[in-house]
Amino acid sequence: MNRFRAASALLAAARGASAHAALATPAALAALTALATLTALATLTALAALSALVGTLAHADTPVAASPQPRIGTEVRDYYLNVRSNDPAVKGRIVRIHLHERATPQVIRTVAGNQVVLFVHSATAPAEVAFDLPYGDYSWMAYLAAAGYDVFSVDMLGYGGSTRPAQMNDKCNLSKMQQRTFGVNCPQSYPGALTNIYSDWQDIDTAVSFVSRLRHVAAINLIGWSQGGPRAGGWAALHPEAVAKLVLLAPSYNRAASGVQPALPVPGPVFLAIDHQGFIANWKRQAPCPDQYTPAVAQAVWSAMEQSDPIGANWKPAVMRAPIASSSWAWTTEKVRTLKMPVLVVSGVNDQQVDPQRVRDLYADLGSEQKVFVSLACSSHSAMWEKNHLLLFRASLEWLEKGTVNGQRSGMLMLGK
Repeated sequence: MNRFRAASALLAAARGASAHAALATPAALAALTALATLTALATLTALAALSALVGTLAHADTPVAASPQPRIGTEVRDYYLNVRSNDPAVKGRIVRIHLHERATPQVIRTVAGNQVVLFVHSATAPAEVAFDLPYGDYSWMAYLAAAGYDVFSVDMLGYGGSTRPAQMNDKCNLSKMQQRTFGVNCPQSYPGALTNIYSDWQDIDTAVSFVSRLRHVAAINLIGWSQGGPRAGGWAALHPEAVAKLVLLAPSYNRAASGVQPALPVPGPVFLAIDHQGFIANWKRQAPCPDQYTPAVAQAVWSAMEQSDPIGANWKPAVMRAPIASSSWAWTTEKVRTLKMPVLVVSGVNDQQVDPQRVRDLYADLGSEQKVFVSLACSSHSAMWEKNHLLLFRASLEWLEKGTVNGQRSGMLMLGK
């Protein structure tokens, strides 16, 4: 059975079954520049920090709304990497970067060789919500892990399990419009965008350095979604020797982007707060196809978002908070042209957040000779949570395995209907 069938079979077999807990397996790694600690269950107390120790602990998954999980047969480990930040909001301080891993027990024991993937998330949804949704067969990470890959995802500063700077707790740092939602009207306590593309690249640096040493690999595969395009793609342009293949879903791109760094922080709101009503409304406007997504999946996504941000979940109304990053001023046409590794670019035909034409522009500007553009039918900006998600997953797996989609190593094609 090939990897594509193996992945599909393993996920299908797991429907109706909950994931099982794995045993804790601490391991020490020497000479790491970042301190890592880990957590599994909420009842676990923090481990004492030792400057050269990395702890790992596999944990059981928590079902969302009692839904079956597709991830049986794989294990999860979470790592928290301490790094001194260069972001202006917390410059010079030690912050925590969350790294999430999913793989089969065999891969974790024997190492996956060059089959290592790192996912990089969007401007709003944290990594686990985006790529490891605990519902049905909607976990992209589990799909690749079932095919034998060692799959990681990283939360940027301000998202998910990574440090959320204190500025995100102050409703005065919302836009004036969003302040009204919470009945406040006050000046910002911080003058502008919380993060920027350079701080994002530092977070990816931290993750890749750790994974490379943990798994003894010189190059990994990167998958980025939305703002994860400039994050992952820009980092790949800076470190081409460290990236084997690149997959970009709905990557943000603007040919007019400047390569000149503005003064930081860039003036404006510090963070945004997304409530359930706004989240669903934004999705619905991009879903004209019948059953493009289901209410059950939408609820699973929102529940996971709330779990990723306990503080925001307790606001009235409940929200998921995300830092506002300054525009991708370093993600330029010149930088895109330097990308020579194999690149798969995917755009949902119904995407109204990143214009599909801009994604085509990115494809055209790529310097790689091995590049494919996929238009995904009946798909929005959030294609991994919609009915054609398995077409997306299969295309990404074929790209990682063979550097092709439907046997095609370059050009443009449509998937789905």
